Amino acid sequence: MVSREKILESLPKALKGVDIPGLGTKESGKVRDFYTVDDQRITITTDRQSGFDVMLGHVPFKGSVLNELAAWWFEQTQQIVPNHVLSVPDPNVLISHQAKMIPVEMVVRGYMSGVTNTSIWGSYARGERVIYGLTFQDGMVKNQVLPEAVITPTTHGGGPSGHDERLTRDEIVSRGIVEEKLYAQMEKAALELFAFGSDAAKKNGLILVDTKYEFGLFEGKLMLIDEVHTPDSSRFWKADSYEKRMAAGEEPENFDKEFIRLWYAERGYRGDGQPPAMDDDLVVAASQRYVGVYEMLTGRTFEAYDYPIEDRIVSNIKKAMT
Repeated sequence: MVSREKILESLPKALKGVDIPGLGTKESGKVRDFYTVDDQRITITTDRQSGFDVMLGHVPFKGSVLNELAAWWFEQTQQIVPNHVLSVPDPNVLISHQAKMIPVEMVVRGYMSGVTNTSIWGSYARGERVIYGLTFQDGMVKNQVLPEAVITPTTHGGGPSGHDERLTRDEIVSRGIVEEKLYAQMEKAALELFAFGSDAAKKNGLILVDTKYEFGLFEGKLMLIDEVHTPDSSRFWKADSYEKRMAAGEEPENFDKEFIRLWYAERGYRGDGQPPAMDDDLVVAASQRYVGVYEMLTGRTFEAYDYPIEDRIVSNIKKAMT
């Protein structure tokens, strides 16, 4: 585990972004910077911390944890579905095929959980029993395991508000968003990925609650893209305390970035206006949580490094592209 002192020492120099003149046009997402060179996509995962669709601050070592954990999962799951990875020349960098993104996020859920409008528990608690075109029986309780994992797809920020739009399988096909045969391939891959991820997580003391998968097309073939089973794309609970806490009517012990959202919610912030600054305790807890998930899932020890890291990243990208 990275020490509090090391995290706070690193915070002023945490990776906010990387500019590489001459490499092409830079695009930026919430956490990642992207460059496209010919048919290759260079993804740099920064230490930016997002939540509620806004930038909250920076968390040292987060970027490399996300990048290396996603790369580990890509390697573990390539027998299920091909992925876009070409190389990982730096802890914060992934070079991939430039796939054409399919504009549907395949959200897979293994538990009756969540609180947002797009979650199944949020809908179920309001009395809905047909959610995302799926029928749920009466008498279910929050956070219970589902009889089988379900897919609750959303558009990728494509709704009228610019946020994800809740859809059913039939709507996706009938609107022509994804052709039926291709969507069936995405369903099959998503459920197999979730089953594999759930088994791997449970062996290492974690429950994979829900997650999202993104797919693209490269040379006409389906390809897994973006990230896989990270604390940003997935929710995890501690397996050893789940049953006891459920029996006591308590929330499961989360082990992802959910506690960051809860910290803000406790202070009255839910996405409107300027967010409170992340204090030192929250930054340290977040960094250690990201590292902890990485170490539990991979069985590897995370090696902390010295900041700044921009020069290292630029050098490694240039070497990889020559």
